[in-house]
Amino acid sequence: MANRGEIALRVIRAARELDIATVAVYSTADADSLHVKFADEAVCIGPPVPAQSYLHIPALIAAAEITAADAIHPGYGFLAENAEFAQTCIRSGFTFIGPTPEAIRLMGDKIEGRRAMARHGLLSLPGSEGPLETAEEATRVADEIGFPVIIKAAAGGGGRGMKIVREAAHFARALDAARSEAKAAFKNDAVYVERFVERPRHIEIQVAADHHGNVVHLGERECSVQRRYQKIIEEAPSPALTPERRAEIGGRVVTALKALGYQSLGTVELLMDEAGGLHFMEMNTRVQVEHPVTEMLVRRDLVRLQIMIARGEPLPFTQDDVHFEGHAIECRINAEDPVRFAPSPGTISAFHVPGGPGLRVDTHVTAGAVIPPNYDSLIAKVVVHDIDREHAIRRMQSALRELVVEGVQTNQSFHRRVLAHEEFRAGRYDTTLVPRIQSEA
Repeated sequence: MANRGEIALRVIRAARELDIATVAVYSTADADSLHVKFADEAVCIGPPVPAQSYLHIPALIAAAEITAADAIHPGYGFLAENAEFAQTCIRSGFTFIGPTPEAIRLMGDKIEGRRAMARHGLLSLPGSEGPLETAEEATRVADEIGFPVIIKAAAGGGGRGMKIVREAAHFARALDAARSEAKAAFKNDAVYVERFVERPRHIEIQVAADHHGNVVHLGERECSVQRRYQKIIEEAPSPALTPERRAEIGGRVVTALKALGYQSLGTVELLMDEAGGLHFMEMNTRVQVEHPVTEMLVRRDLVRLQIMIARGEPLPFTQDDVHFEGHAIECRINAEDPVRFAPSPGTISAFHVPGGPGLRVDTHVTAGAVIPPNYDSLIAKVVVHDIDREHAIRRMQSALRELVVEGVQTNQSFHRRVLAHEEFRAGRYDTTLVPRIQSEA
């Protein structure tokens, strides 16, 4: 398992259920972490700095070699969408539990990914055909689209290398800033421009594809509760889609991925404009942080399925076997200041998780666990399922009241504010909800 934290534990559990022995890797900061304790073997791969441990490919490959591992699961984050890592795993004789390096590389280039999906019927917002070579070309394209526009890094992610421009007079400076930011973050300053939607919804389609040409979708997740492009709350199904619309867009996604020969789990991310139009944004070629929402809704273990696909097994179900029951919501509990959203590393002095039917908590911490400053601040994912959306919201509110995390600050109180907000309760929200709630404080 080439990762840490709750996703490492999640993979260990799925592997154990398939009677597969596991190897954990860890930095010195994670020596006492639960994923290290629960794996069959564990190997230290370096100091806390990610570049010297979880991002250090030679150390990960060496750990796999000395433990005689057969396969490597990248989890999410770190090297999960790194085509070079996937290729190195394969060349070193290990099964990479994920899509092919070619698929990762294609979708990692946002411009080429947009082109590939457009050829198979999934269109993006109006924008530049390819990377913008000159400032003059970029300005011409922006004028043709009409302001506001958004500049995006071709190799981007997490909101880096993205600039919103509402007036032509500010475009040149924003273009330079986006390129500089993209170069620093991704070692690639290529950018493109597309029409900016002021109040979009962020909807993603979960897919699973085996090595035998079978592809299914497992519905959508609504991910519009986000701050600076980082998701906070996810739910399924989306309040904005009807069953008919779900079947239509899901079918289009399946058709596109079949044509591309995609294999493994994947998530196609879409932007819904104010008129309800759905536009392709990008594809994540890995298991998502929010995958439990779909698992609760369709009653299927996605990580176990991902491992089975990597072993060459066909999908054990067809599209007709996928049923959507009730409603699911996930809240990401982070160690952070709930007002400024600044990280709050430290030692957790007390930890109590809620219980009850239709509730799961994915976490890697216990009382006494240390949240280091070197990594993502995620403490736990609280996930609920109930007969409908209103009951699911109430169940989540109850769960958050019962969750106890002491010793570090968390964003629990902000989650409660979102769940109580009238726009969220009504299901009529978009990606501007969080900043507006913040401005109401």
